[in-house]
Amino acid sequence: MAGLVMSPVEALDALGTVQGRQDPYPFYEAIRAHGQAVPTKPGRFVVVGHDACDRALREPALRVQDARSYDVVFPSWRSHSSVRGFTSSMLYSNPPDHGRLRQVVSFAFTPPKVRRMHGVIEDMTDRLLDRMARLGSGGSPVDLIAEFAARLPVAVISEMIGFPAKDQVWFRDMASRVAVATDGFTDPGALTGADAAMDEMSAYFDDLLDRRRRTPADDLVTLLAEAHDGSPGRLDHDELMGTMMVLLTAGFETTSFLIGHGAMIALEQRAHAARLRAEPDFADGYVEEILRFEPPVHVTSRWAAEDLDLLGLSVPAGSKLVLILAAANRDPGRYPEPGRFDPDRYAPRPGGPEATRPLSFGAGGHFCLGAPLARLEARIALPRLLRRFPDLAVSEPPVYRDRWVVRGLETFPVTLGS
Repeated sequence: MAGLVMSPVEALDALGTVQGRQDPYPFYEAIRAHGQAVPTKPGRFVVVGHDACDRALREPALRVQDARSYDVVFPSWRSHSSVRGFTSSMLYSNPPDHGRLRQVVSFAFTPPKVRRMHGVIEDMTDRLLDRMARLGSGGSPVDLIAEFAARLPVAVISEMIGFPAKDQVWFRDMASRVAVATDGFTDPGALTGADAAMDEMSAYFDDLLDRRRRTPADDLVTLLAEAHDGSPGRLDHDELMGTMMVLLTAGFETTSFLIGHGAMIALEQRAHAARLRAEPDFADGYVEEILRFEPPVHVTSRWAAEDLDLLGLSVPAGSKLVLILAAANRDPGRYPEPGRFDPDRYAPRPGGPEATRPLSFGAGGHFCLGAPLARLEARIALPRLLRRFPDLAVSEPPVYRDRWVVRGLETFPVTLGS
């Protein structure tokens, strides 16, 4: 589909189809042919250029989708608990609420705190690899996503938050169902399953919070309960539920996709797998290039709170901008040969700077809190996976989820070898 010729509106519409969700990149390039940031209709713009996306993410006059903007595009959103839960979180909040909600949990994701998780992540990785070895004995196929890429992040974030180990698989399944609410759906039928999952998880969270109030522990659940109970106005009940949901879903699903993509590319390009096994520092650039080349989060949006200029484009107040981060990460004006997977592009080069880091975790005030943790998990998991199973091989082609906003592998059957 290289070289598609279509209008920005046609390309954007195509991204909502099954074909577009399975392989969106040709449609991104069809939009790019019209410019870095282009109008699709009055008050609506799509942004695919790196510089324009970076500027938009950092522009204070551009706000994230929040309750007020949902009132415009989806007036009945409050009747859907899944949408309501996320909309009460830092993910869908603007100043001053965003800073207040972010501050409640930000201390848990500082670089020193994340570095202290290194040994824990190594131990969890090795236990999961032992489990994979048992499941794959005798040449039986093992689903790399279900048994490794998804299990590790949910185990890590559960350890930090304080969710019981016995409930981790249930959390993963529930969170995957709830996450449909972040995909921009305004079709009530599409949200039925997400609402049911959110209701079930909210009841579970309420029970867990009550247990922590009676028996405090050294975890985020206890601290969130204290923030809700002991600081009036700091965190109401909906915000408490939304914060827990974002920590769980953002804490594992995107990292699962990052690890899954990294394993898929390593098995497609065996030279990279060999270097991951042999070169301790190679994982840093490799993970960064996964984030650029196959980012878990493809798109976000912003609303203009006032008239503004975006790199020469006049954006009236009230306009919506669709920021396609995955397209920005393949901007040929920023990355030479953007369609080539090249982990070495981030290495310092004589006479020139290293490549710009991708926008996969956003930028500005909404930069992802969990970025250091996600990077660390992938840098540990991928080399250990490939060293443990040097004959790891694809059993059946990997299958993508039928989603666009957060895009990753649904299944990836592999054999472990001798």
